[in-house]
Amino acid sequence: MAEERLQKYIARCGIVSRRKAEELILNCDVKVNGQILKELGSKIDPEIDVVEVYNKKIYVKDGHIYIKLYKPEGYVTTVKDQFNRKTVIDLININDRIYPIGRLDYNTSGLLLLTDDGDLANKLLHPKYNMYKTNDAHVTGSISEESINKLRSGVLIDDNKTAPAKVKLLNKGDKSKVQISIYEGKNRQVRKMFDALGHSVIKLKSLSFGNINLGDLSVGQWKYLTDDEIKFLKR
Repeated sequence: MAEERLQKYIARCGIVSRRKAEELILNCDVKVNGQILKELGSKIDPEIDVVEVYNKKIYVKDGHIYIKLYKPEGYVTTVKDQFNRKTVIDLININDRIYPIGRLDYNTSGLLLLTDDGDLANKLLHPKYNMYKTNDAHVTGSISEESINKLRSGVLIDDNKTAPAKVKLLNKGDKSKVQISIYEGKNRQVRKMFDALGHSVIKLKSLSFGNINLGDLSVGQWKYLTDDEIKFLKR
């Protein structure tokens, strides 16, 4: 197998993001074949070398690929775009063919999951599994308690009433900040729900998918899911 940079291998094992992997190396928390290795440019052969983090052997899991990405604004959630806009796939430097689980629109940032496991992706997106997706929404105007209650009971959009949402008002004034969790995945649903109540969404950020969150990821970064995160999705 071809050699690869140590920090890339650590990230590929799903332990931490690549930036965090670099910190581990510089802090002398990584061993290769029993020896501390603290040079970021170092390369290893995953089939031959034994890599340890905090004295525990790490390895890349076999089977399907599961990734979480901190999507920036200005990227489309598709594999390819007919208008040659930047896609979320451009941010993930692997050769495997993966697909987004669900969709974040062009101007939305935050957590996005990707995988090559089509069966699991379809399962997770079905409303019957009640997989709540939590978002922070900055909206125009001072949102009322009445509007909050409407979000909680369901709002009429596209001639259909949405399922009840979990809603928390974080602050309000000339603009309001609302945390909203939904388990449906209709196109631009959160934005349309607020539009129906007379509030335009100024900024929208995806925080979590079930109990999977952004963790230590920075905007534009990604990492492989941990075993516990994968088990949660497959439960």
